[in-house]
Amino acid sequence: MLKALAGGIDAVNDAIGRTIAWVSLAMVLVQFAVVVMRYVFGLGSLYMQHSVVFMHAIIFLVAAGYALKDDEHVRIDIFYGRFSPQQRAMMDLAGVLIFLLPFCYLVWITAWPYVLASWRTYEGSLEVKGLPGVFLLKTFILVYVVLLALQGVSMAARAVLTMTGTAPPRALPDQATGEKSSGVT
Repeated sequence: MLKALAGGIDAVNDAIGRTIAWVSLAMVLVQFAVVVMRYVFGLGSLYMQHSVVFMHAIIFLVAAGYALKDDEHVRIDIFYGRFSPQQRAMMDLAGVLIFLLPFCYLVWITAWPYVLASWRTYEGSLEVKGLPGVFLLKTFILVYVVLLALQGVSMAARAVLTMTGTAPPRALPDQATGEKSSGVT
């Protein structure tokens, strides 16, 4: 059951992460168009400039769970790489329970009234010609929390499975090549 739960959460974050990667391409193309319009044709578009900021925020908020799933987040690896798979699993479980899930809870309870107030007024840009959907952008803060917390649940489930010996340990990225290895030498 834990393996199916973790696999389902991983599949959701993987699909979302691969989809949101295309927003990166759109963001680059829009930014390129803004530069060409400004420096070649002497034109500007506040909508386009704001859309780049919106896309940038959405990419980082939505892809956080995907990055955590693929172990692409920032980790201060002083001891972790030297630990046994069971020790790494215990550290992952402790990290999720002590830091990640409480962090997600705090962000949720802080962001909920902020997002709700934005929705009540259908908040738009402070700029006269800016994008009108600021309330939609702020909603991605809650999406961020949900996707990150779900990935934390997946990490915790996989850690429990590793500690009980019912699943193989997570592969570690090789520092030199970036390829995944079991970390067992």
